[in-house]
Amino acid sequence: MKKINHILALLAIISVVAFGCTQTAGKDVMEKKGAMMENGDSISEKEVQGSTDNEGPMEKEGEIVQKDEGMMEKPSYTGNVLAGTENTKYLEFSKADYDRALKEKKKILLYFYANWCPLCKAEQPKTFAAFNELNDPDLIGFRVNYKDSETDADEEALAKEFGVAYQHTKVILKNGERVGKFPDSWDKQRYINELAKL
Repeated sequence: MKKINHILALLAIISVVAFGCTQTAGKDVMEKKGAMMENGDSISEKEVQGSTDNEGPMEKEGEIVQKDEGMMEKPSYTGNVLAGTENTKYLEFSKADYDRALKEKKKILLYFYANWCPLCKAEQPKTFAAFNELNDPDLIGFRVNYKDSETDADEEALAKEFGVAYQHTKVILKNGERVGKFPDSWDKQRYINELAKL
């Protein structure tokens, strides 16, 4: 009987480690196994796993869901991070990240940038400095290439959608709708002030 208890304890530990069970779930598994062993029933690995299937993490559409705690951990944006804090990023534009930001109803800054433009190059450190100070989880920024050697079809379509005629233009979106379009150059404080209005 002592040997069986040791085996049951070992199985409970393995269940906790392998299946992400909570301590309560591990205890329930141990009690279930103990009751089955006392009745002379055999225990299959499937029955052991079956008692923990709904307790641990599961994957759903690229997300990890903790059922027992109701918490979700979403994958992060995939674009190259140019500046920002843990909560507020300024990224190189990608259609997938932009679409995700729209779906999540983020406040969005689009900076239309050309790698040949001296005004853009002079302004980017100010953009970076502003995003390095911002701490708004509902805000994200994208540097969108505009009529330069790195511009892709998605960026061309975005410039056309918002009627962008010049590089260094900034477009601000809230709930997917344009709330501002600015062709002038900004300093760090202007970025902070304009984005704080959202």
